[in-house]
Amino acid sequence: MESIVLQLAKEFQLKELQVENAIRLIDEGNTIPFIARYRKEVTGGLDDSVLRELFDRLAYLRNLENRRQEIRHLIDAQGKLTEELKNSINKAQSITEVEDIYRPYRPKRRTRATIAKEKGLEPLAQIIWDQSVRQGSVEELAKAYVNPENEVDSAEQALTLALDIIAEMISDNADYRKWIRAFTIRHGILETRAAKEESSVYEMYYEYSEAVSRIVPHRILAINRGENEKYLTAKIRVDEDNIIQYLCKRVIVRPSIGSELLKEAIEDSYKRLIAPSIEREIRNMLTEKAEEQAIRVFGENLRNLLLQPPVRGKVVMGVDPGFRTGNKIAIVDDTGMVLDTFVVYMTLPNHNKEEAKRILKKFVEKHCVELIALGNGTASRESEKVIAELCGEYAAKLQYVIVNEAGASVYSASKLGSEEFPDYEVELRSAISIARRLQDPLAELVKIDPKSIGVGQYQHDVNQKQLAETLRGVVEDCVNSVGVDLNTASPSLLQYVSGISPALARNIASYRQKTGKFTNRKQLLKVSKLGPRTFEQCAGFLRISGGDNILDNTAVHPESYNVVTKLLELKGKSIEMIKNHENRQHLAAEIDKWDTAELAVNLDVGLPTLQDILKELQKPGRDPRDELPQPILRTDIMELEDLKPDMIMTGTVRNVTDFGAFVDIGVHQDGLVHISQLSDKYVKHPMDIVQVGDIVTVKVLDVDVIRKRIALTMKNI
Repeated sequence: MESIVLQLAKEFQLKELQVENAIRLIDEGNTIPFIARYRKEVTGGLDDSVLRELFDRLAYLRNLENRRQEIRHLIDAQGKLTEELKNSINKAQSITEVEDIYRPYRPKRRTRATIAKEKGLEPLAQIIWDQSVRQGSVEELAKAYVNPENEVDSAEQALTLALDIIAEMISDNADYRKWIRAFTIRHGILETRAAKEESSVYEMYYEYSEAVSRIVPHRILAINRGENEKYLTAKIRVDEDNIIQYLCKRVIVRPSIGSELLKEAIEDSYKRLIAPSIEREIRNMLTEKAEEQAIRVFGENLRNLLLQPPVRGKVVMGVDPGFRTGNKIAIVDDTGMVLDTFVVYMTLPNHNKEEAKRILKKFVEKHCVELIALGNGTASRESEKVIAELCGEYAAKLQYVIVNEAGASVYSASKLGSEEFPDYEVELRSAISIARRLQDPLAELVKIDPKSIGVGQYQHDVNQKQLAETLRGVVEDCVNSVGVDLNTASPSLLQYVSGISPALARNIASYRQKTGKFTNRKQLLKVSKLGPRTFEQCAGFLRISGGDNILDNTAVHPESYNVVTKLLELKGKSIEMIKNHENRQHLAAEIDKWDTAELAVNLDVGLPTLQDILKELQKPGRDPRDELPQPILRTDIMELEDLKPDMIMTGTVRNVTDFGAFVDIGVHQDGLVHISQLSDKYVKHPMDIVQVGDIVTVKVLDVDVIRKRIALTMKNI
């Protein structure tokens, strides 16, 4: 354990005590959000992203140590564990290195070498391998091993079988494999060719090559997909002569009668055994890294999407567009409660668009609708024309927003959708979801499988278990960083709160339904199966607006309420005083002038905890999302054909990939800002410049109307 702590401290550039404490807290069952928010003094302020990386690396190193122990035991059981071998296993820094060391001792399926050993050729192979015989000929030596009963009919056959044994000995050498793997990674070229004469999206890879050491992750995933779909073949090319020369220098240490045969065995070992194996390993390694990057990008995009600012205090009309089946409409009030649903037909040539506008206007006036949330799916373009006309004609202020409806249909047809809205048809549930995801993206999007939200790259090609774990961690961090209203949150949202399982989330909702609203956090302890340990983990992330204690509507943990009381007494104030808005404003101004370091000492509390408490007292019930830019509201419409080079536009970043950012500029076709067009300076990754949800100014470079492609730039604007 001590060596793992040292290694983690070095890798993450942390103090050993930070690592030790973080591991202890994790092992005690504390959640990552709880540790990040309420145990800052213990970890030295490690945030949730660092803690998750630390946890993943800790799991890998523990698995590595377990595998080391297992392999030492397996080799020792064979009576072959030497001190030198034990040291090599202990020094191995990866599971791959450990497996390389174990390779000669691993039970093997029947190979050419094992068959040769069964025929009694191992002694002959050892003589050739030892290179101690310099006189005579190997043929003469081999005659002694001719044995028709074992199907060894000639000296030539005996030598061939002996070389099979030697080839496997060379292939099993961990040092050789390590050098060849590193050489291939440094100097190898990944080449792809067309597997069939057919046009496809993989045409750029029909005759393509790139250095293994430089190929970017998204190309690896594209090539893998092309191979899986039988459009491409891929091969790693490397200087074989250089590798064989290296092996000859290591294997042939002195002149002997078997030198030429050893050269044959070396070439056979490399081409038949080592090269294919190393290529598989490197392709797997490249794929793993590419998947990790894709998952990282997806996770970061999801984080930024979930943390989009809510649109508060507005009655919203959600529109799920369609052609033949019409536009499904749902109107929800400022709390998300459904007020009305209906269907209008306005997208096909034979539809009466004026009648559709009349119906829409009637419901807008009936419910005082201020904002229309239009899904961006099928028939969205045609629907937007009518809605833009309505906004232009309507006397009162009426605007619309294009909402990414990815996953809405998945939710509406799900068990959860039917449980929430059993009285509405599937299509109308989609319209409700579209309206609500504008009002509160986080609360609505948590109901949908993150993989269906559509802000990643190659998400269906990566390790699905790892993707699901990462995305769940992202959702957890987002939910807990914002906080959850205990009296309005759905079980779908509650289950992401620190320490709360899906079953416990249902218990909370059930308790709330039976007994009415929570008025203080302590009532959580009355919920079935929610004990003190779970209360500790979840309480600080659950908010109660208008409850008994104003602190219950903040991120201050109940364990720190006494600190707040002492603090306010020290400053001649009380909890009751800060219930008043004007008093809170005065307090906020005063707090900026306080000496927090001195207060922390007087209150016997950690400085990070005190600083967090003071932020909450300055603005109880604050939502960090409110500080982000609001979505772009529109009243008119533009066509793709209206775009011209050099036009300056304002847009919203919808997706970020390894090669650039896709920006919605209001023409129903996202434009691409290639990584080379993001900045005048070198950009290592697009996420260094933009994030999902950012409002950016772009300039049109080129428009391909036929292929519906828009090239944008953020340079020189």
